[in-house]
Amino acid sequence: MSKQLILALSKGRILQETLPLLAQAGVEPAEDLGSSRKLIFDTNLAQVKLVVIRAVDVPTYVQMGAADLGIAGKDVLLEHGAAGFYEPLDLEIARCRLMTAGPVGARPTHARRRVATKFVNVARRYYAEQGIQAEVVKLYGAMELAPLMNLADEIVDIVDTGNTLRANGMEPREMIDEISTRLVVNKAAMTMKHQQLKPLIERLEQAVVARRVA
Repeated sequence: MSKQLILALSKGRILQETLPLLAQAGVEPAEDLGSSRKLIFDTNLAQVKLVVIRAVDVPTYVQMGAADLGIAGKDVLLEHGAAGFYEPLDLEIARCRLMTAGPVGARPTHARRRVATKFVNVARRYYAEQGIQAEVVKLYGAMELAPLMNLADEIVDIVDTGNTLRANGMEPREMIDEISTRLVVNKAAMTMKHQQLKPLIERLEQAVVARRVA
């Protein structure tokens, strides 16, 4: 097995918050990730390369071994499932909440409801655990529109400030999970490349602690 390490990074907000942590852990891209059309990047460490992909794809790359480790939100990991990788570190960035939400003052019946979300697997598990029969409608964006257009009784979505909900006459209801960004590692790589991975994970952990106390 190659001694090279491939680290899959999530595009967007998580990427911007990840790069300072990586730099503190001694890993810096050899060029500006934001201005390049490349997908694979060298770093200041000859044995470490970065790939920048959609957050939802990170766990698949790690699970299948195309990447040795990856950085993704807990929401994405919950939806994907934990098979094929370990989750050794909470990076404590991009914090938010995964919640149910619906129109202010409205209360759907307990027995059955229609739910719009992109987190289909999470929603099905959650409502089953609550003993609620849920018809889950998969949407990819603008979840708040679904109850307004009578497509759904409520939604399952990421809530940060709650401003978008309030602007659309909605309110958060039940919290499903606290969300933050996690480091995940391919199970086979953790065994076969342990000597390369261990110091990198430890440096990232030190960077998280330093950020926490700063």
